[in-house]
Amino acid sequence: MILTGLVSITFRKLLPEEIIKLVKKAGLDGIEWGGDIHVPHGDTRHAADVQRMTKEAGLKVAAYGSYYKVGCEEKGICFFRQVLDTAVALGAPAIRVWAGNCGSKEIDRASWLRIVQESKEIASLAEKEGIKIAYEFHSNTLTDTGESAEKLLREVNHRNVYSYWQPPNDMTTESCLETLDMIKPWLSNIHAYYWVSDCMKPLVEGRKEWSIYLENISKVPGNRYVMLEFVKNDTPEQFIQDAETLKGLCMAFM
Repeated sequence: MILTGLVSITFRKLLPEEIIKLVKKAGLDGIEWGGDIHVPHGDTRHAADVQRMTKEAGLKVAAYGSYYKVGCEEKGICFFRQVLDTAVALGAPAIRVWAGNCGSKEIDRASWLRIVQESKEIASLAEKEGIKIAYEFHSNTLTDTGESAEKLLREVNHRNVYSYWQPPNDMTTESCLETLDMIKPWLSNIHAYYWVSDCMKPLVEGRKEWSIYLENISKVPGNRYVMLEFVKNDTPEQFIQDAETLKGLCMAFM
């Protein structure tokens, strides 16, 4: 089943209660709360408050968008425990993490193996709390290509490790679909936007491409969120418009 939502860092300048009102007005299902500003790592009391406000508004906590870089944090697992405690207080079903801080073509084997090992460790810790671990599908990490993401996921080989997906910039629709196909067995949530040559466009202009993506995503077993991440000019008005487009697209595959 496909659910809809917003990644809170789309509106870093807004307070959590303002974001909740906006998402409710847009008629989306949930929110991925960011760990950099809206629900800071380690502030479990605030995380619990945000969970309460989200639920009281009839919305779901889709995930905790942490900024934990696997294998690269100075405090390592100690820092991850803070992230995990915050996710528990937030009631998040998943924690989004970054697969390192270096692109797959630049990383050395020792660093690669460190990320693999730490991924297993944090996945096991999170599993005890009933929370999934999912990599951000992003440049300058080991999930910067479909091939590298698939290789990493196979080497980690942990039942509690998944991957987000988003269409890489400046790639054809067909090439984007190839990256999606490579990580389908581990597919978690989706970040939705429409970039053209480093320029954010209204989502409606990418309706054709996203119809194709969602048709493929809808065939993958399980539930997942497709969440708007950034909107043109960062305006609430554009977000409302993009939310209408997203709901219309998703409805065709529910």
